[in-house]
Amino acid sequence: MSAIRAAERNPSPTDAYEAMLAKARALVPVLRARAERTEQLRRLPPETEQELHEAGLFRILQPKTVGGFEFDYVALVDFSAELARGDASVAWNVANLASHHWMLAMFTPEAQARVWDENPEALIASSLVFPSGTARRVPGGYRLKGRWPFSSGVRSSQWNMLGASVIAEDDSRELRIFLVPASDYEILDTWDAVGLRGTGSDDVVVNDVFVPEAMTVAVSSLSGGPTPGSVIHPNPLYQLPAFALFPFVLSGCALGNAQACLEDFEASARARASSYNRAKLADFQSIQIRVAAAGARIDAARRIMRGCCLEAMADARAGRIPDMARRVAYRRDGAFSVNLCTEAVDILFKASGAGGLARTGAMQRQFREAHAIDSHIAFSFDAAGADYGRVALGLPSENPTL
Repeated sequence: MSAIRAAERNPSPTDAYEAMLAKARALVPVLRARAERTEQLRRLPPETEQELHEAGLFRILQPKTVGGFEFDYVALVDFSAELARGDASVAWNVANLASHHWMLAMFTPEAQARVWDENPEALIASSLVFPSGTARRVPGGYRLKGRWPFSSGVRSSQWNMLGASVIAEDDSRELRIFLVPASDYEILDTWDAVGLRGTGSDDVVVNDVFVPEAMTVAVSSLSGGPTPGSVIHPNPLYQLPAFALFPFVLSGCALGNAQACLEDFEASARARASSYNRAKLADFQSIQIRVAAAGARIDAARRIMRGCCLEAMADARAGRIPDMARRVAYRRDGAFSVNLCTEAVDILFKASGAGGLARTGAMQRQFREAHAIDSHIAFSFDAAGADYGRVALGLPSENPTL
């Protein structure tokens, strides 16, 4: 009996993971019913944000020492894929904001204390578009300025991680990430897109503010191995190569969106008859083949995404730091797997005929979401594939974050 009670007080990592996935799963029908409102608002509805906080879903990668769950990196794929079955915009924001708790654990202990001592549930947005900002060294830190696009979830956030180039006197440049409180930046109402409408990915502007040295981290410190924050967080999770694995922060959104599209299509095909001759759609071989083609792509994408994350965790636990060939392969595989999900949605959309065009149906939204996700630079196979090919052929990578 005492052993049972101990297990109830201290659930195993697997039990805790499954319990949290169950919470995400329970939100799927709620998010789906609210998807139209989320699109109209162009950001997370307050009730959605509250439900996500209550479920703890923003804190899946946050250190346990500050109340997080400290799940393995694959959680970003698993949880965003689950939530995207209801609404890809919500999943996108959860994955983004959850990943910033993970990244903050790699910053200096001083930066972590500044944020989490005040509010361990504080949300942190980002825009890691480094050419958008510049900084210069001053005593004790930096002066930062710029205008950054695509800061998803920024109106829900109390902080922002902004990427910028530090320009030295000899005109050399270093890429750094600056942790800035909401009081130091202005949010511009710029996000009005055809897909991922509910992500609130507005622009932010910083007009020459001081950022202390301790509230910054060099991109070169996040390439795998010990980080400024790993002195207090020994979990290998916080020694992963952050930018090499960046596609898998968001790839689960494409996976879950495609999975929902397939599930909807299958349910519809089982019940529908052709408007042309009233034959059951499920009896058409062409429909059967398209279900198989879409499903194969989704299953392959899932294996790629999860496999890369599990491999990276295994390497970190063994103390192995991935070389450049492995890093560009992660970027290649992240793009390729999302492209597979987009192809799956396209196959199903085309097979849906005019029925897929209904504004009130989920199919048109899933189609828009798929292509909005696919348009992210992290999922450009031209960019990721070309860089992989360069390294494979003995040339240097052109990705400055790797």
